Amino acid sequence: MDPASGLDAVRHLGVARGSIVAITETALTGRAVIDAQGLVVAPGFIDLHQHGQTQEDYRYKALDGVTTVLELEVGTADVARWYQEREQKSPIHFGVSVGHIQVRMAVMGDRPDFLPPAHANGAVQVATESQIEELKQQIERGLQQGAVAVGFGIQYTPSATPWEILEMFRVAAKHRASCHVHLRSKRDQDLERSISGLEEIIAAAAITGAPLHVVHVQSSGGRSTHRLLQMIEEARAHGLDATTECYPYAAGMTDIRSAIFDDGWQKLMGIDYQNLQWPATGERLTAESFARYRKIGGLVIAHTNPEEVVRLAVANPLTMIASDGFLQHPRGAGTYARVLGHYAREVKALSLMAALRKMTIMPAQRLEQRAPMMKKKGRIQVGADADLTIFDAERIIDRSTYEKPAQPSDGIRFVLVQGVPVVRDRQFQTSLTPGRAVRASIP
Repeated sequence: MDPASGLDAVRHLGVARGSIVAITETALTGRAVIDAQGLVVAPGFIDLHQHGQTQEDYRYKALDGVTTVLELEVGTADVARWYQEREQKSPIHFGVSVGHIQVRMAVMGDRPDFLPPAHANGAVQVATESQIEELKQQIERGLQQGAVAVGFGIQYTPSATPWEILEMFRVAAKHRASCHVHLRSKRDQDLERSISGLEEIIAAAAITGAPLHVVHVQSSGGRSTHRLLQMIEEARAHGLDATTECYPYAAGMTDIRSAIFDDGWQKLMGIDYQNLQWPATGERLTAESFARYRKIGGLVIAHTNPEEVVRLAVANPLTMIASDGFLQHPRGAGTYARVLGHYAREVKALSLMAALRKMTIMPAQRLEQRAPMMKKKGRIQVGADADLTIFDAERIIDRSTYEKPAQPSDGIRFVLVQGVPVVRDRQFQTSLTPGRAVRASIP
């Protein structure tokens, strides 16, 4: 099944030197043969939004059919070092953005961290003109080092003014780098709060020409998700290069110390303490435990979205599938199998081909202008990379839960990365490192 061409038929694939070299209706011979009779052979899945970037995370991603993982929302402040740490060590392909959050924390003198705590300089300090210039220089440096995109978490840096964000978009536009944005939420708008956040970045993209990608639209939009999707569709109809993504779970996850949980968060998010879950213990929080954990810090699960919102987002033709993954949340191990097994097969919210399109050719096309190697991914075509996911369409399903998130998906039989089976007969193959950097060309 190749969503790029629409091919859905019995074929034989020939793989050599990491590429697909033949697609035939007649049998082929080779040194090794995978009998995929009765299974779906699809392009390897591409995850644009994966926070967990350790070897353990990569193992579970491969077992969920993912062949390429990218950290494009939070990103990194040191692009060269990030890639160097993973070269020749990964079972699957990897890539990163230069992250406005991370760069802002560095410029503001914060201690290095995944996200700025609510009262850190990176969250609360308005940048001076000279600091904005330094931010621009650091974003430029990351792009020159091959960062795939520019990442933004404006909700976590609420003191970053619209002008500051616009200036960063200008740098991204210069390099034709897509801007992957967690929307700013306005506290005085209740369910409409995300509308102005999307207006802000659509305006920034229109003014600068930078490509725009809205991350986890259902998480940011809540009950206004249908309106955000309408706005993105209308922006595209008027020529804006705008895309979006979603993940197939009703709960999100973030750092309990972040600005998201500043005073007023219950009204802003439409939830209360009992909607928060501490992954380490599985407990639902109270006012007392919330205050205690907020001092300690750590990731917390937030049960925020109705199921009908998730289903709407997953089924919408605009959305790509991206996990926002950590292993402390079921989306880190089960996102792709859940879409294929639950939403496509069981719920029939979308067809199998439509689901595959959202996790293969759509994310590949989002990045291929900046990272030309993506033109060979997300497709089953002669000359494409032999990144392939082979699964049982009748059995594929996620097994990860909120209580036990690090559970491999079921129904994924083989996963090939550059023609190397990193998953064989449902078993992850240790010590194989065919994964390569997804990186923009460095002048």
